[in-house]
Amino acid sequence: MSVGGNSIFRDRWAIRCIALTAAIFVTMAFIGFVLLPLLQPNVKAAGLWEAICSAAGIAKTPTSTTPVAPNFKISSVVVTPEMLDTADAQSIGRGATLAHQCAICHGPAGFSRADAPNLSGQYASAIYKQLKDFQSGARSNAIMTPFAAKLTNQDMIDVASYYAYLPRLPEDQARQVIAAPRIVSGGAPLRNIPPCGSCHGSIDHKAGTPWLQGQPAAYIKAQLQAFASGHRNNDISQQMRNIARQMTPQEIDEAARYYSSLSQHARLTGR
Repeated sequence: MSVGGNSIFRDRWAIRCIALTAAIFVTMAFIGFVLLPLLQPNVKAAGLWEAICSAAGIAKTPTSTTPVAPNFKISSVVVTPEMLDTADAQSIGRGATLAHQCAICHGPAGFSRADAPNLSGQYASAIYKQLKDFQSGARSNAIMTPFAAKLTNQDMIDVASYYAYLPRLPEDQARQVIAAPRIVSGGAPLRNIPPCGSCHGSIDHKAGTPWLQGQPAAYIKAQLQAFASGHRNNDISQQMRNIARQMTPQEIDEAARYYSSLSQHARLTGR
């Protein structure tokens, strides 16, 4: 009798648990898929089904038939992995002549002493993209914008090819380099920040992104801050803006100082 009673008790307890779970599920589904979407002031659903679709991230009907255009110019450069990876001697020679105009900021051999980017050995695709963006207005600078405005497309290819042909900054083996900070070597996965080296060299290279080793700390820091604030917005698919917004001021400073420390001695002495 006791065994049967226990069995009945267990059956009733199981039924109650199932009923309670189902009630909680239905209540939460109603709140999440119906009530909350209808309470949002910017969401106007015509009925229950549209409210559910909205909560699930599926638009039953387009919210607008007119695409929303940005209020700033975006980069129109299409970058591919093989872009400008081969250059003939004639193009490099023309680029060397044009590069005399760049020497005052970027140095006679592409090594800057003015906290401007070091261009010697830089990826040709990265230089070309930035020149095109300066010319189109996708990126602005008081010095670079008027300079790029007078360049032809072939001029940009030639300048980019010339600087890519030059050797990169050699590492100063006698100088102790700052250890790579976590944001550079491992990123911050919980904030959707990949390691810096996965796009900018050392680990891997993404087409169109610059090589950062030996770049001035002031320049790197200023660009990260510009991406974070939205003042600079010519990055591909907003990748750098999304990353920089998630970085702390300390991480920005650490990344800038680390990349600047690489080959810094060679940069200062001009070797």
